Formats: sequence, C-alpha cells, structure tokens
Amino acid sequence: MFDLSGKTALVTGATGGIGGAIARAFHTAGATVAISGRQSDKLEVLAKELGERVHVLPCDLADRAAVAKLIGETVAKMGGLSILVNNAGLARDNLFMVMKDDQWDDVIAVNLTSTFMLCRAAARAMLRARPNFGRIINIASVSGVFGNPGQGNYAASKAGVIGMTKSLAREVAPRGITANCIAPGFIQTAMTDALNEKQTEEIAKMIPAQRFGTPDEVAAGAIYLASAEAAYVTGQTLHINGGMAMV
Repeated sequence: MFDLSGKTALVTGATGGIGGAIARAFHTAGATVAISGRQSDKLEVLAKELGERVHVLPCDLADRAAVAKLIGETVAKMGGLSILVNNAGLARDNLFMVMKDDQWDDVIAVNLTSTFMLCRAAARAMLRARPNFGRIINIASVSGVFGNPGQGNYAASKAGVIGMTKSLAREVAPRGITANCIAPGFIQTAMTDALNEKQTEEIAKMIPAQRFGTPDEVAAGAIYLASAEAAYVTGQTLHINGGMAMV
C-alpha cells in the first residue's frame, strides 16, 4: 500500500520542514524525487541524505521566468512527472491597515501565481503521458480556511490555492489526474520554533489535540494523496491540524 515505485515527483520548498519531510517520505516509498528551493546548499545536503533517485533543481518562485522553466527541467531530468507538490510558501505578515503593496504582491506571487504556473505546466505534462496518471498536491493552510489576524495576504493566497485546486480537479479528473490540497495547522517547523514558550502554550490551548503537529504527519497525508489508492479522491482539502478546524 502507498507504493510510489516508478513514479517521479517534484517537491518545491524542499528545504523547509514540511517539504523536506514530504521529499523523504516519497523517496522512501520508492519515487524518484526532484527537490526544489532557493537555497542550493540545503538542497544538496538533502540530496546527499537521500542518495540515489534524487535531482536538485534550485528555483526562486518569485522569479516568473525561472518558474516557467521548472516543470520542463524536471521532465528532462526524470523523463516525466507523475506527482507535483507545491509546498513552497512565503509569509509577509502585517495588519490590514498598514500592509504595504509589496507585502501583498510578494505573497500572492509566490503562494498563488507560482502555484498556478506549476500546476498548469505539470497538468500539460501529465496529460501528454501514456497512460495518463497524475497527482497534484497543493499545500494550503488553516489560515486560508478561517483567516488569521495579520495575514490578510497569506490567507487570501491560501484560500485562492484551495479554490484554484478545485477548478483544476474538475478539468483533469476525466484523464486520471487528481488535484487536492493539504491544509496544515500549526506544525513544528523553523517558523513555529520562533514562537516563545508562552505563545506556544496559548496556541496549543486552541487545538483539540493540545499540541503542534509534525512535518511527518503532513507527509503521511501527502503520501496517501500521491498514491494509486487515492485515485478516487480529487478536489478535496485534507485538514491536518489536530482538530483546530473541522470542516
């Protein structure tokens, strides 16, 4: 069950906690994995850890020209693309009344526009494959479901990802390609490590599970959505948040 042998996967934001965990999980399940991110040195460290069946493809998702080339480079390296995980994300938090235009533009460009561009190019590649097979997994956020103070830009981008994924799912479902989202809640990553002890305790009180999740718990959801067993699941948002949002 959940065997990805013979499949090829691209994971963006692979230098982060969640992206790295997804790349490791896919690789362990037998996939050939292309890992992407801005920091080449960290990508090389992860590639060395994984060993065989891994390709390093640095890309700054704020650079539209680079984004436009990434899927083509991935297909050239691996001979095809079975699975796309749009995990990379950017936060530029500020209150609505004082948020600067560039804070809005930067977050939308990375979190929503680049996700659209990569989904579009990946879907084209998957539709050309014979037989058709494709799994598109977009990492959204609990913030995109019920909003969060100081994250008008981030919440808008993640809500946009959820709506966009549903539209894509309807278009490609007849060809054996699925498109789904994962909406993590508070996960133990470098971002949450910046919280102090009091902040962590207060947030945990709002979570029925009374704790933060782990990157591996998010990766487990991604493995399922990428698998053959999830062929009848599309247009869905898998909420991995310890019960923080029940929808």
